[in-house]
Amino acid sequence: MTTTSDLDRVGMILLRYMRRPLFVLLFVYSVGIIGMVLMPGRVVDGETTHMDLFHAFYFFTYTATTTGFGELPNGFSDEQRLWTIFCLYTGAIAWFYAIGSLINLVQNPHFIQSMDGFRFARKVRRNAEPFVILCGFGDAGSLLARGLSDHRMRAVILDVDPERIKALGVRDYTVAMPGLCADASAPKHLLAAGVEHPACRALVTLTNDDDTNLKIAVMSRHLNPRLRVICRSTSTRHGATLRALDNVTVVDPFLIFAQLLYWVIARSELHNLNAWFVGAPGVTLGAPLRVPQGEWILCGFGRMGHRIHRCLHDHGIGVRVIDPCERSDETDTEGDPVLAQADHSALEAAGIGDAAGIVAAMNRDADNLSTLLSVNELNPDVFRIVRQNSHENQVVFDAARTDLVLQHSLTTARRILKLLISPLIQELIDWLAQREPTRTEALVARLQAAVGDEPPHLWSVRLNPDEAPAVTRLLSEEGVVTPGALCRDARYFSQALPCEMLAIRREGQSIMLPDADFPLEAGDELLFCGVQAAELMLQATLHNPYTLHYVLTGVDPPRGYVFRWLADRFGGRCRGNTSNSRHPRT
Repeated sequence: MTTTSDLDRVGMILLRYMRRPLFVLLFVYSVGIIGMVLMPGRVVDGETTHMDLFHAFYFFTYTATTTGFGELPNGFSDEQRLWTIFCLYTGAIAWFYAIGSLINLVQNPHFIQSMDGFRFARKVRRNAEPFVILCGFGDAGSLLARGLSDHRMRAVILDVDPERIKALGVRDYTVAMPGLCADASAPKHLLAAGVEHPACRALVTLTNDDDTNLKIAVMSRHLNPRLRVICRSTSTRHGATLRALDNVTVVDPFLIFAQLLYWVIARSELHNLNAWFVGAPGVTLGAPLRVPQGEWILCGFGRMGHRIHRCLHDHGIGVRVIDPCERSDETDTEGDPVLAQADHSALEAAGIGDAAGIVAAMNRDADNLSTLLSVNELNPDVFRIVRQNSHENQVVFDAARTDLVLQHSLTTARRILKLLISPLIQELIDWLAQREPTRTEALVARLQAAVGDEPPHLWSVRLNPDEAPAVTRLLSEEGVVTPGALCRDARYFSQALPCEMLAIRREGQSIMLPDADFPLEAGDELLFCGVQAAELMLQATLHNPYTLHYVLTGVDPPRGYVFRWLADRFGGRCRGNTSNSRHPRT
């Protein structure tokens, strides 16, 4: 059975709704034209005249639309005028009927949906820029789309809620982001979104239903096995199934939330570095949060609460659990007390007076905000971390007296954005999490010296003929290029660019924080962090062989034929500039 395209569906609906009006118009025109031909005209020279087919068609065309140009080609007889009156009324009625049917057609939801699908598929098909398919446009999807727009990366959006798709029309994105109101788990909609398009870089599933996310991931893997899939999942069973699939990355927002919470409590320097990398507002590099040590109170023991409790307990942090849903008999907290109803009495029984901090991690913002009010009355000095569920309540959480607000949709969007834009940065953070805090502190000191107070700018470079022709040519000639040389300022040989090389990806292996004299190879993917101007200056080194030679040797060789001849003839007296050069390179 052949598949039906959106254009076929548009044509089918158009014919179904306009078939009868077209037949009516055809019938009225046929009767009117034939009648005008048969009606006797005026008698001229003793002979009765008749209108020919061409003039009858011409006359009826403007008469049926109530447009009058007079009696053509000659004056009419009474019989012709009587027939004209009949044609005028029948033609106007037929046109009103046809126009009404057309208005009905354009208001038909099936026709609108088919037209939207056709236009959407055409936009995707004509797109030549790299893009990401985003399935689900809730809080996390909207935040991710904003992040992609800030990095000038396109996205194609699918969502079942028409109001969310309508909201795309009022977003001030820097790049085009077409959207379609459709079920993303349907293969035809994935195909329309460009799952097989050569410019598609990844597919991200962010719906609120884990079953739907699993279905979308499985469908896309069958439709395009080479396409990278990033899937949101809070289910342990679904997560295990997805991790078994090739080229599928599972993002668990509850696990990310628990990880960030542990970093805040026990690895504040790592949390500060990660927040600085993602551009969190109000974060200053090298100024981590000061969190007191001791036992914590966890309010809420749902799926997120389980993840938080397990993470903190595994790292030796004492946790007292308050479960407002009264599930204390159904949950295992490994010896920690579980109390019911997060009110004043429950907080006092859990020891709010001597606790180091409290985590309000319930799935309703009203409950979390209510808990904060109780905590502020009982112990205003305790460290307060609160979970924000809905992005719409941002204003209230900003006004609340709290030390840290963690929004799981925002943390999910930031994690996925790092995987799409700079996947090596997340590998670096995970690598630092397994090392001593001194490694993180040393990196922070290097970044502070390189970047200063400027916001971080992350970018990646692949050593290939397209992105780094000068470096690739030198490496093919068995030359040596090191991170220290690449990060040297081509204007002043003795100074470094305001950037740091953070990681190298080579043949599927990652090398974190390489030394300044580490030899680079063709095909390496390099991750840099610095100010935005440093990327432009580094591009000159990567593309210009003279600039590359200068940062490697400190010598600016003669470029023209005459200067090279003079250098060969007179030797050192006509050599190029040395490392004392103070003029900018190009």
